[in-house]
Amino acid sequence: MAAQVPIGAFSVMTGLSRKTLRHYHEAGLLEPASIDPVTGYRHYDTSQVRTAEIIRRFRTLDMPVPQVKAVLAAPDAGARNAIIAAHLRRMEDQLDQTRQAVGALRELLDPGAASARGLAVEVRAVPALRAAAISATVRRGDLGAWWTGALDELYGAARAAAVAPTGPAGGLWAPELFADEEGAATLYLPVGGGIAPSGRVAMAELPAAELAVALHEGPHADAGHTYAELGTFVAERLIAVDGPVREHYLVGPGDTADHSRWRTEICWPVLRTAAG
Repeated sequence: MAAQVPIGAFSVMTGLSRKTLRHYHEAGLLEPASIDPVTGYRHYDTSQVRTAEIIRRFRTLDMPVPQVKAVLAAPDAGARNAIIAAHLRRMEDQLDQTRQAVGALRELLDPGAASARGLAVEVRAVPALRAAAISATVRRGDLGAWWTGALDELYGAARAAAVAPTGPAGGLWAPELFADEEGAATLYLPVGGGIAPSGRVAMAELPAAELAVALHEGPHADAGHTYAELGTFVAERLIAVDGPVREHYLVGPGDTADHSRWRTEICWPVLRTAAG
């Protein structure tokens, strides 16, 4: 037979502090069985102990309160498991980011280990290219979300027009995007034939350029190290010219969800002084 107990006793039973129980009440996650209308004291039913244990378990696994609430309200096991699986994927993504950060910190502590790998740089003349493109002035902090949405839109436009890409997607980033945290950005997709303007997509002519090209292996979040090495190489050995930095996405999210397998060419505009 269930009985009601004051919040202090319920706290001992469940391992949830008074402060936490009040927060869960306010969030609609775990409401008291009754509240004294005069004193405002909360009382809980012993039948709620099991629910409190489930909540505490999910919270120790870093599941946000809204997701815990959704788990408890799920109509069936399938819906409940879908929410738990989505949280698992988020935690796996966070783990990947943590591993990347650990690797970057190790390189800072031992820069010699990073430089020992060497950086292969190719100076390449790139002809003018006609491609489907999306251009905008973008804030640096919004670039990731803008990039993802624009890339999806470009590939969607190509599929809708029944035209096949003739090469990897690429990006052009104005120097102001790095220096001033806001600048011109263009994401493009070479295609066979044209695509009628749709949404943000329009055909564009990319100018020819001479580029110092280095390959970045891994997630885009780690590309800063390759940018630094390539920029140093250009400054010390080549002649840099004004113009946007380019990126070529040889292997990206459309090819694999494993960020460690992504391959991006980073291309710095230069003045080529030797044939080849």
